[in-house]
Amino acid sequence: MPKTTIKKIAELAGVGTATVERVLNERGGVRPDTVEKVIRALRDVDYPRRIPEKHQGLMRIDVILVNPESTFFERLARAFARIAATLDPAISVHRSFMDDTDPEAIARRLSDYSIRRSAIIIAAPEHPSVRRALLALRSRGVPVIQIVSLMKGLDADYIGIENAAAGRMAGLLMCGLQKRSGRILAMCHSGVYDAHRQRVSGFSDYIQRQVDSGFHFDAVSFHHDEADRARETLMDALDRHKDFVGLYNAGGANSTLSDVLRRHPRGKNICFIGHELTERSSASLRDGTMAAVIDQVPEAQARRALDMALYRLGLLEQAVDLRPIPFVTVTKENV
Repeated sequence: MPKTTIKKIAELAGVGTATVERVLNERGGVRPDTVEKVIRALRDVDYPRRIPEKHQGLMRIDVILVNPESTFFERLARAFARIAATLDPAISVHRSFMDDTDPEAIARRLSDYSIRRSAIIIAAPEHPSVRRALLALRSRGVPVIQIVSLMKGLDADYIGIENAAAGRMAGLLMCGLQKRSGRILAMCHSGVYDAHRQRVSGFSDYIQRQVDSGFHFDAVSFHHDEADRARETLMDALDRHKDFVGLYNAGGANSTLSDVLRRHPRGKNICFIGHELTERSSASLRDGTMAAVIDQVPEAQARRALDMALYRLGLLEQAVDLRPIPFVTVTKENV
């Protein structure tokens, strides 16, 4: 490589030319964070040769998700894997799943500084320990990108849909698709995800503004995405409230709720609106058990979250669009 090019790389990286040559020739003795600066500078000058194998995967983007049994998060993880396979060899994307019922374990994982991370992409429940751990990472200069659900007080990038708007859309659909008046029940995982709180709030706001709808909405039940709890909650509502006409599920467990409605004699009269398009929710749309599904397009979220991480690392020049990801409304007619 011409000396002028090496000098340019050294200037961009803030190191000496000897350091650049050590990195390029894999001679060792260079700290990982310094190697990372040199690799970034190589990108800036469109370095034509392949990055030395020793430094491939040097920049690690840590993707932390929850609930591996959830079809949504499984779909999101697959999207990250597909996109990661197309990235520069210097960048590795490491995906891991954590239990969202154990936020302290998530915080411990984030606080393990023996794991060298260039950036973090995370979907996690809102919890003081998790927030503190993420703030500590930010103070160490690690970019933090929140995905799916926003955790307040972080001042970190958020990639996802506008959940309150999704809730309002669910309210609009409920009013348009259920012609019978009566009681409406909303369900979600719990109160630990801002995404679910915003969806239910948006739904409630819309329903309450429709003063002539004839709907009565005053209850939100938490099922923690657990099949047994979701089943019992819905069965209880069907048995206790003869005027029960509408169900809005802002979280998971759609397949369990659909099974209950298929088997219950009054199930066909319930207007059921939920989130996330999967094979099972598609089947529920086709057979009429679900009236509509609001999909948050996890593939688009994964793409934009990785773009944002690369931008924060200085590997993308063009700023990333931070506007909410558009969600998609699916019914029997377009499934």
